[in-house]
Formats: sequence, C-alpha cells, structure tokens
Amino acid sequence: MTKTIDAVQDQFETFQILSEDGEVVNESAMPKLSDEQLQELMRRMVYTRIWDQRAISLNRQGRLGFYAPVAGQEASMLGTQFALDKEDWILPGYRDIPQIVFHGLPLYQAFLYSRGHFQGGQIPEGVNVLMPQIIIGAQIIQAAGVGFGLKKNGKKNVCITYTGDGGASQGDFYEGLNFAGAYGANTIFVVQNNRFAISVPVEKQSAAKTIAQKAVAAGIEGIQVDGMDVLAVYAATQQARERAIAGDGPTLIETLTYRYGPHTMAGDDPTRYRTKELDDEWEKKDPLVRFRKFLEKKNLWSEDQENKVVEEAKEDIKAAIKKADGAPKQKVTDLINFMFEELPYNLREQLEEYTAKESK
Repeated sequence: MTKTIDAVQDQFETFQILSEDGEVVNESAMPKLSDEQLQELMRRMVYTRIWDQRAISLNRQGRLGFYAPVAGQEASMLGTQFALDKEDWILPGYRDIPQIVFHGLPLYQAFLYSRGHFQGGQIPEGVNVLMPQIIIGAQIIQAAGVGFGLKKNGKKNVCITYTGDGGASQGDFYEGLNFAGAYGANTIFVVQNNRFAISVPVEKQSAAKTIAQKAVAAGIEGIQVDGMDVLAVYAATQQARERAIAGDGPTLIETLTYRYGPHTMAGDDPTRYRTKELDDEWEKKDPLVRFRKFLEKKNLWSEDQENKVVEEAKEDIKAAIKKADGAPKQKVTDLINFMFEELPYNLREQLEEYTAKESK
C-alpha cells in the first residue's frame, strides 16, 4: 500500500518555468505571450499589490468592511485569470477579488461588496462572475454545475473556481470534483495552497503529500504548480482550459503560494502560527520580484513603468472609494425587496413595517 501511495505522489512534481532569480528553467513550457501581454501581467500584479496595501489601510480606518489580504498570491490569482476568455465564468472565494475585478467587475463594486452593500452584488450584464463565496468550499459544487451546464449547452468556455488548502478539507471539495469528473464538466478547480487554512498548517490537514494528487480519486487531471511563478500558473491554466473545451474534462490545479498578511483583517494574528523564518523564506520567492527580474532581462520593464502603475492604482482606488462613498445608504427595505421576485406573506408584512419606520 505504501508503495502504491508513493508511486501516485511521485507523479506530482511541482511545475515551474521561472526560478526565484527570474531565469527560465523550463524553456519548452514557456507560454506564447507577446511582449505586451507579459507587460500587462506585470502591470496587474503591481496594481494588485498596491490595491492590497491600500485596502488594508482603508479597513483599519473603518472605510472597508470584510477584507482578506492577497499580497504574495498575485501570481496564483492573476496568472489563472489571464488565461481565461471573457465568456468564461469565475466562481470566487472571499479572497479572490482581483480575479473578478480584472474579469470586469468595477472596482467600486468590490469595495461595496466589502462593506456588505447590496449594490456590490449587482453584477453588470456581460460580466461572467458570481459574488465571492463566504462559506469555505461551497462554490466548488456550484462550479461543477456551471461547468456541466457549459458542456451541455455546447459552449467552448470553462468555469473556474478557487479555494485555499483549507477548502480542500471540505466535503464539498470531494463532491464537486467527483461530480465534475463523472460528467466531464468544463471546470477548472484551483486550490491556492498558501500553507495555512486560517491557522492550521497544511501538513495537519491531510496525510497526502500534495493536494493535486486528490484528482486521481475523481478520475480527473491534476497538477501542482509553483504559485509564485506567474508564467507557470498561466501555462497550467491555459492547458487546463484547452483540455476542458476539447471535451477532455476538468482539471485540479494546486498552486503553491503564500499570503504575507493575516488570513483576514477580522482579528487574525499570523505571528501566533507562523515563524519569521518561514515568512522570510517565502518572501524570497516573491512573485513580483521574480517576474520583474525576468522582464528586466528582456528590457520589458523599468522603474519608471512600475512607478506609473503605482500612481495609476492609487488614483483608481481613490476614485473607486469616492464612488462607493456616494452609494445610497442601505436600508432594510432594500434587502427585503431584492430577496425575492415575489415576496412571501411574512416578508410582505415586514416590508410594510420597515417602510413605515423608514418614512419617519
């Protein structure tokens, strides 16, 4: 039995294209991206790092509500989204705001979502995203269904969903993978393994050497990727997408990544379960530093370009917060009115009660 397990686990070596020094170590796997596309990938990662820093500051000022920091996970998040088509669907978890914003959700609505405002969930027509799922792993089953629907309707598109290593310990994770595998759904499952499900080390969550190998039981493709290497993440996602639309079924992608900040800004203290040595080790793998070195060697990136993106991000965030501040104050009647197309009798009674209160 041990030999069988070892034989399976040994199949899942970490896929990588760039070394920590920005050197290409897997030339044959290099994705065919233009210079402009490479620069856009870097722009998005720098933009997101600044956005994250500003969002943390806004949260501490009381100007944002729930927020889950993303610094360290930019390559994992944006490399996957960059490989998608506009008509593909994203079903995010609560940390996966960058992906849905770059897929079309206006930034000010992401801020309203953080504040719990109903307008944050009014997704514009043509933006194929669902709102972030707060229940850990619940979106995995939903993604299996969306991917199955795309296949049934003959769409050459995919559904991608995200969770963390903690989500891979949920029952929904196994059910979703199993359903998608059984019905050949056009679904890509991304597990961003940042090593701590809130505070529990991944080694204490599962005896499996990798999360990627869990694909074997579902009969689907699985791959473990260096999640700090944006080119490797992009290439793995692109291949998974091509497999799905060709009718070859779903893929489980495990990205090995790291979040520098707390799990969320709601009171988590990562110093209680992470060491400074571990933080320092992962900061040496920083996705922005690695990709910056790669681009600079190709004369595709400069300090001036980066500073321009930093200023652009700051201005966009300032404008988005101002627009979010201008949203109408949320009322109880708003929540009741948006709950059902036709209100049941008990909510009709409550609507009358709160309408009277709010008119005073």
